[in-house]
Amino acid sequence: MTIENHNRVELLRSDDFAQYLLHEPRQIKQILRALVDNRALITTYLPSGNQSFLTAMLALIDDEERLVFDASKEGAVNRRVAEAEELICATQVDGIKIQFPLDDIQEVTFEGRDAFLAARPDRLLRLQRREFYRLVAPITHALNCVIPLAQKDGPPRRLEVRVLDISGGGLAIAVPADEDVFSPGREFGDCRITLPDFGAITVRIKVRNLFRVTNRNGVEVLRAGCQFVDLPASANNLIQRYIFKVERDRSARERGM
Repeated sequence: MTIENHNRVELLRSDDFAQYLLHEPRQIKQILRALVDNRALITTYLPSGNQSFLTAMLALIDDEERLVFDASKEGAVNRRVAEAEELICATQVDGIKIQFPLDDIQEVTFEGRDAFLAARPDRLLRLQRREFYRLVAPITHALNCVIPLAQKDGPPRRLEVRVLDISGGGLAIAVPADEDVFSPGREFGDCRITLPDFGAITVRIKVRNLFRVTNRNGVEVLRAGCQFVDLPASANNLIQRYIFKVERDRSARERGM
């Protein structure tokens, strides 16, 4: 699994966004109806996280407690979908990021076409505030974080790690695979992040999840998803300005400016 693939499906598994999860059936059904009406393209990730396919919601049935979604054109993908215990679906509607899981999946024929039937999701993530989108750190401007690690004897050891993505709520970092001090719930204070063109900020982070992944170059690392703890308003402001600048520069390059 590559780090890039894992970023796309982390939201539902991260406590950073728990407050943006919808659980009320009426709200979830309303959003699913909009996806059906708009025939929104939905990226659906298979359990391994390193394979996905595009689909669309075709209908809500059984008092909107089950939904029908289009099958892939590839038979091998459909076989994996039929065997999956859970899929993660992600899409955007009017700039709003939507993500939800699907389970209880069955192969069906719907209006003469191959399709799948699944239970209505019991939770759905709906993110519309810009500051909570995670920005994947650009390769051209490395974003690093220096974490002081307490030692039994002597001053703290300073561990410099690469920031994979960042938002107003937290960040993900790549930790060497042999580091054993990182575990969910562990907090690290006085961490220093240098934001190119904006300077350094000092933050406290709390590890929320930890995954062992392999980079494209074959090097195995730990990917630690972290939450900011009591983030100062001044630091949050710099993070938002940094995200805005990176996105603006990226858009300018795409337009050829």
